[in-house]
Amino acid sequence: MGLSENRYRHLRNARRVSQGFFLALFLFLLLRTSIDALDTPDALPRISAPVDFFLEIDPLVAVTTVLTTHTLYRDLLLALFVIVGTLFLGRFFCGWVCPMGTINHMLAAFKSKRMKGRRRMELNAWRPYQRWKYGILALMLGAALYGSAQIGLLDPIALLTRSMALVLLPGYNTLTHDVYSWSLHAQLGPLDVLLTPVSWLTHNVLIRAERVVFDQTFLILLIFAGILIANRFITRFWCRGLCPLGALLGVMSKTSVLGLEKRAALCTDCNRCALHCQGGDNPKPGDTWHQAECHLCLNCVASCKEAGIDFRFFPQREQSTREVSLSRRAVLASAGAGLLAIPVLRAAADPERPGDPTLVRPPASLPEKEFLSRCIRCGECMNVCPNNALHPTLMQAGVEGVWTPMLMPRIGYCEPTCVLCSQVCPTGAIDEITEAEKAWVPPAGKEKTEHPPLRIGTAFYDTGRCLPYAMAKECIVCEEWCPTTPKSIWFEETEIQTRDGDYLYLKLPHVDPALCVGCGACTYACPVKGAPAIYITAVGETRNPRNRILLEGATRRPAELR
Repeated sequence: MGLSENRYRHLRNARRVSQGFFLALFLFLLLRTSIDALDTPDALPRISAPVDFFLEIDPLVAVTTVLTTHTLYRDLLLALFVIVGTLFLGRFFCGWVCPMGTINHMLAAFKSKRMKGRRRMELNAWRPYQRWKYGILALMLGAALYGSAQIGLLDPIALLTRSMALVLLPGYNTLTHDVYSWSLHAQLGPLDVLLTPVSWLTHNVLIRAERVVFDQTFLILLIFAGILIANRFITRFWCRGLCPLGALLGVMSKTSVLGLEKRAALCTDCNRCALHCQGGDNPKPGDTWHQAECHLCLNCVASCKEAGIDFRFFPQREQSTREVSLSRRAVLASAGAGLLAIPVLRAAADPERPGDPTLVRPPASLPEKEFLSRCIRCGECMNVCPNNALHPTLMQAGVEGVWTPMLMPRIGYCEPTCVLCSQVCPTGAIDEITEAEKAWVPPAGKEKTEHPPLRIGTAFYDTGRCLPYAMAKECIVCEEWCPTTPKSIWFEETEIQTRDGDYLYLKLPHVDPALCVGCGACTYACPVKGAPAIYITAVGETRNPRNRILLEGATRRPAELR
């Protein structure tokens, strides 16, 4: 065992520790969905951990935001550290940091141990399909040039965050909830002493106590499962062939001063380097090493007993290539396809005039066109919503807006004092605000807010389903749940005659559109089963001055009925 092998084995072990640390950090930050309780009930709840840290250091998110908005959002400056490191060291992020890459690496390593040597070497050699990711990158960047952040669909950090937050964690939540409920009633004798506290810890400490569900998640699960299963057939297929972030880092690594130097005279053709390669970059002497494909996993040099290969600064590159193996014509064609796809999609669903009136965005969301230029569908806003009110869209915002957040008030309403979604948005699609700027509830000791409220929509009644209107039955639930001050729901007292000739006094509810903020609490609480008797649409939202139902200074309800 030579000195080089010892050194690289230590570095390989350090890489494994780094992978484990960053994966654990990613999961820890993702689990921080609960609100930190403060001493005073009127204080603003905040997330105490940087839950969007991995999205903020993602170079692809930063580059896409620059292309779509022509500005660099302040929180994305951290990505510069990864970019600078890649320019000097190569794709270290893929092999040492990326949690999506780590998961694929672990699954691929498990599969490789059960695969015969020759088959493993064939799969670990460079293949033309590894060019696909550069075409995907060009396609997404072409869409970004037209102002649409479609990169969030395939960016590995956004994809993993979305898959974990909207599918896997809710599934774990449901499982632990059921197990905990069962443990409370199970009669297991001495095991009850151990089972109950363990179940409580798992359910109430490691994840939020309430059950959460999300709409449109089956497709998200299908895609994520497909990526993981692909490792059964090709080592790190996602990282090698499809990952647009890996493609961007591969292009940046062309300037890397750290590279693989091959010493053919020392090589004994043992093929250990090719056997353990995770990137499919041909580390074996005699083959052309593809620098842009190397994940810097160090498996090749750690397994070489003859020091036939070595990572060095400013190495000799006779058997290396810095090219990404994609022709200029293919790059231009992919970028052009992405550039032309967005206007075609907007011909069917114009962001300036959204067709679905139920498309209600989170508070402080940017105007729709700007929102789609920044939102990367990471799911962080949905993950932190305490009332499970935000859900991924399917076609409500058109194809361009698939998996962007929208309010579904029948499942949950927007909490009046909550601004967590604005705090965790990594790209500024939801502008960061305070409770005072949201202004849905007046500060303690005051009757009115100092600022006009941020409205996300307006409530409307379906009088054919409303109990007082349609069935002459008393119901004031919607007014009781209305959080605004003064309440935006008011009653008109009227006398009606029943079919039996009796007279009843009923309170017929009405909505004051000048006060309604569209929080959805009334829809959530409506006791009518199925479709609610009161529903929320985006009309009147603050972010779109053209989406108005009232002119400025319009007369509100009669004073005698207030």
